[in-house]
Amino acid sequence: MPAILLVNGPNLNMLGKREPGIYGSDTLADVERLVSEKAHQLGYQIITFQSNHEGEIIDKIHEMREQVEGILINPGAFTHYSYAIRDAISAVSLPVVEIHISNVHARETFRHQSVIAPIAVGQVVGLGIKGYELALEGLVHYLQSQDRE
Repeated sequence: MPAILLVNGPNLNMLGKREPGIYGSDTLADVERLVSEKAHQLGYQIITFQSNHEGEIIDKIHEMREQVEGILINPGAFTHYSYAIRDAISAVSLPVVEIHISNVHARETFRHQSVIAPIAVGQVVGLGIKGYELALEGLVHYLQSQDRE
């Protein structure tokens, strides 16, 4: 079964506890279960990874480059300044969809800029954890359309 890497960045291990008014009450385990179940329905498996450390995220992206078809990523705060994660994604030449639980464009100004978005095939923001499921569907659609070309 083909695989997709799901990466969650800093502080996402605190989902369900961290600012529930913004991020909701669902936990990271809930997110991973939701995405895994949906992926299975679509004929994919999900490999999950969360880290609060930029280098670990980069290492995981490099490590998985030949084992997955694409990447779903919620880079957390790294969204706004991690050229290193952006370069890692570019280096592995895998399609990526960026995800944010909250609508980053309706929040503080510094959250409006993503260094990942210009190299992503798509971005889903502001739809809570449902955004993960939609991002997965979008990535699978993208992968399947590439297979037909």
